[in-house]
Amino acid sequence: MLGIFKEKLVKAPKELNNPASLNSCTKPKPSHEILKDFMPCNSSNAFSMCFGNDALLAYSPSNKPSIHHRLFSGLDNIYCVFLGGLHSLSMVNKQYGLSKGTNKAMFITEAYQTLRDRGPYPADQVLKELEGSLGFVIYDNKDGTIFVAFGSNGQIGLYWGVVAYSSIVIYENMELIKASCAKSLAPFPTGM
Repeated sequence: MLGIFKEKLVKAPKELNNPASLNSCTKPKPSHEILKDFMPCNSSNAFSMCFGNDALLAYSPSNKPSIHHRLFSGLDNIYCVFLGGLHSLSMVNKQYGLSKGTNKAMFITEAYQTLRDRGPYPADQVLKELEGSLGFVIYDNKDGTIFVAFGSNGQIGLYWGVVAYSSIVIYENMELIKASCAKSLAPFPTGM
């Protein structure tokens, strides 16, 4: 999973902007170079979606059974890249009236859309009901918003950093993010 978002969509917290990175001989990479590094490191059926100059999502299904599930979903201009496992999927599908065929990324997308449009539940209540090791990035192309969540059990690594032009990158591979962000990077904050 890879997400890159321009500064107008996501403002980096000041703690993520490391002053040492300004003096570093390694400069942060622009989005197209990060994507060029991502594609060959992943399976042959990896793909990316670019949303003008504002956002980029890239996805590669897991090709090893030992790796956490990776799923992608797109619905009504809402795009979700999901990583991990959701043990309570059948229960939450039933609770929210979704079909049995709804996968994890589709559930997250539909739950986000419901909360955005007519949500009777606060987002933190919905997130508390999710059991498993998971992380996801949602890009709402209609509203120009991003929603990222990451489980607190530490079984999945998710990192973020500042790249060229003050864009934010969110990625699961620490080595690629180190090469892309110079020194302005950190583990993504946990907690759902």
